[in-house]
Amino acid sequence: MRGLIGAAIAVGLVALAPRPARAFCGFYVSGAGGALFNDATQVVLLRLGTRTVLSMQNDYRGPVEAFALVVPVPVVLHEGDVKTLPKAVFAKVDAMGAPRLVEYWEQDPCEQGMDEEDKGGFRTAGFAMRQSRNGDDDYKVTIEAQFDVDEYKVVVLSAEDSTGLDRWLRDNGYRIPDGAEPLLRPYVEGGSKFFVARVDPAKVKFEDGRAALSPLRVHYDADDFALPIRLGLANSSGTQDLIVNILAPNQRYELANYKNVIIPTNLDVKDEVRRRFGEFYAALFDRTLEVNPGAIVTEYAWDASSCDPCPGPTLDGSDFATLGADALAGERGRAEMYGGGFVLTRVHARYGKDGAPDDLVFRAAPAIVGGRENRDQGGRLEERAQPSDYNNFQARYAIRHAWTGPITCDHPVRGKWGGPPPDQQQIASGPVPATDLAFAPRGQVQLPQLVAQDVPELRVVAGEPMPKSPGFSGKPAAGGSTCGCGAGAGGGAGALALGGLVALVLARRRRAS
Repeated sequence: MRGLIGAAIAVGLVALAPRPARAFCGFYVSGAGGALFNDATQVVLLRLGTRTVLSMQNDYRGPVEAFALVVPVPVVLHEGDVKTLPKAVFAKVDAMGAPRLVEYWEQDPCEQGMDEEDKGGFRTAGFAMRQSRNGDDDYKVTIEAQFDVDEYKVVVLSAEDSTGLDRWLRDNGYRIPDGAEPLLRPYVEGGSKFFVARVDPAKVKFEDGRAALSPLRVHYDADDFALPIRLGLANSSGTQDLIVNILAPNQRYELANYKNVIIPTNLDVKDEVRRRFGEFYAALFDRTLEVNPGAIVTEYAWDASSCDPCPGPTLDGSDFATLGADALAGERGRAEMYGGGFVLTRVHARYGKDGAPDDLVFRAAPAIVGGRENRDQGGRLEERAQPSDYNNFQARYAIRHAWTGPITCDHPVRGKWGGPPPDQQQIASGPVPATDLAFAPRGQVQLPQLVAQDVPELRVVAGEPMPKSPGFSGKPAAGGSTCGCGAGAGGGAGALALGGLVALVLARRRRAS
């Protein structure tokens, strides 16, 4: 940030959320009958024309048995379409789009000539698979392709019947949950292929009992820009959160088949939020859900190579190439490098198992701005999201300290905000880690007690208690775009994790020799 003189507390919500019921659009199945979980799944999508590049990282938690990942895809994938990625790039994307907490001090009202640029704040061990013949009459399942990518052994399947696919998976050692067939059915009927990546635990590094799986990246061409999520409901124990990051050339995206709303931003908050930012944002998000049931929330839309304030290193050309820019251009069936810039869009969904949501279908959306320290000629700070010809929107919340020193002039000018006075420089030393907020509970704070201003679009009056949350209200409803606030309803112990894979993840049981 230019003239960086305040203190920024930029927080990635994967570190701020309670741990239960993390979003995952697939499911794990234990080869030995034990419980398997996915604590946090990250998804990054790149889109240009009909080309989609999907990158996904998931954290596997459970017994050390062989398991597999099943992803519905629109076309048959080949070896050149699949690769593994380093994990570090996902952390950079997460930090770029995460809500920010910033801090400002009012400057001396009698100090003249304050530079406008200085008004900002700190800112498979042993798999035995039955070989299906092409057009197998028993299963009506076809093995379209087979290849290895690092620790993954990939099989691409097509199926004529979801019951046959269900039986094929079970007969080949996948102990899939009861009730999976109805979730597979719409993908089979829609002509999807199934990308099955099985993993050999002997080739996977485990850290603290958790498999450190290599993130996977696939690319394909399809007219529709969509993310399949219904398979993840098969073993959901409650409310799930899904955060999707989209990188596209000069273009923001929103949902075409859900109501779209934008999180309230540029709210002043009380000093207590400094140590309870995770709880504050969970309360704000949940209230947004209550007022706007069934919607998907936009939390970020900004040029992906810049930020203000920046919570960490910005994304660069190497990151873009890693995430798929090297395969984003080119005619159908031919991958070429795209060398232009990107807009990063972050959308956040929350839904329950009952009333299964539709898959996410994306569409191009108009540019928006908001969440910046921009003021009009009268000194009024910009409010919420506003339409624009470029994207500059972020979820930003500010702690402000009014001037308490002497007024030594006849015509003081109030409302000039910047960095801390010399005696408070120590607390403004830079980004503050959010590790102490990793398990921020829901329902432990009252939003009106943490905001320093009213939030009329959420019917929140600062200092006045709100009624108890009604909780999750059911299946998200289709709808249009709104510049305001809101998201799918939720009141359970869900997480604000960066989440949402598109896969059915299965642990393979060991076959008897």
